[in-house]
Amino acid sequence: MNFKQRLQQNKIVLAPGVYDPFTALLVEQAGMEACYLSGASIAYTRFGRPDIGFLSLDDVAGVTTQIRERVDLPLIVDADTGFGNALNVRRTVQHLERAGASAIQLEDQSSPKRCGHLQGKSVISAQEMSGKIRAAVDARRNQDTVIIARTDAIATEGLDAAIERARRYAEAGADLLFVEAVRTREQMDVVQRELGHLCPLMANMVEGGMTPVKPAAELEEIGYRLVIFPGGTVRAIAHTLQGYYASLHQHGTTAPWQDRMLGFDGLNAVIGTPEMLALGEKYA
Repeated sequence: MNFKQRLQQNKIVLAPGVYDPFTALLVEQAGMEACYLSGASIAYTRFGRPDIGFLSLDDVAGVTTQIRERVDLPLIVDADTGFGNALNVRRTVQHLERAGASAIQLEDQSSPKRCGHLQGKSVISAQEMSGKIRAAVDARRNQDTVIIARTDAIATEGLDAAIERARRYAEAGADLLFVEAVRTREQMDVVQRELGHLCPLMANMVEGGMTPVKPAAELEEIGYRLVIFPGGTVRAIAHTLQGYYASLHQHGTTAPWQDRMLGFDGLNAVIGTPEMLALGEKYA
């Protein structure tokens, strides 16, 4: 069963956010079904900057290639606005598909975009975005590549307009719909009632964001087929490293922190060093 077929099932797919091959490997080892390459998390970790449109296609495609070389999990890739107009979207889809994306997410924000849970967003016309979705569908070489259409219009036009936009994106050929930054459980129910019969729906759980964070089981009950936790990985790592660096600065040693660290052999086991060395011996 491929990823597109899996999304047609009633059981929800939970996809943690990743930003490099190491985090994707840990997701795979945790037994997850898929991972989500978050544009925000690439901006956070590669540049130490916020998610306000700094990324390029090359940035995202490069990380996608690196992750795909290391893990086999279905990989959902955040392609922001497609990095331009409909013709740019064609190129974006072709590059990311070659790099190993299983699903490609495109949004209707105007450029430069910003995180879906920040204030001050603006959106392009529904007509222009529908053209981008048609371009993405036409550009993909593998019909199993999932095209995800995201709308940020709740912030600018309200829920009803966002639902109407999503409906138009489904008509343009999107395989999965993502209405970003819904505010309440009641709005989630409305989105499912109005759009769930068109194609699978995706939910975005952002700790401290505008959407109430719900467990996957409750989102499945509502009718969502995919839930992402895109920035949770970076937030967890940042919190841990703040404590680690503060401890190292205070004590001048990692000793007080070692019960919260992998040892040398433990980390090598995670990344497969013994297996890689054994493979090298084969060619000695």
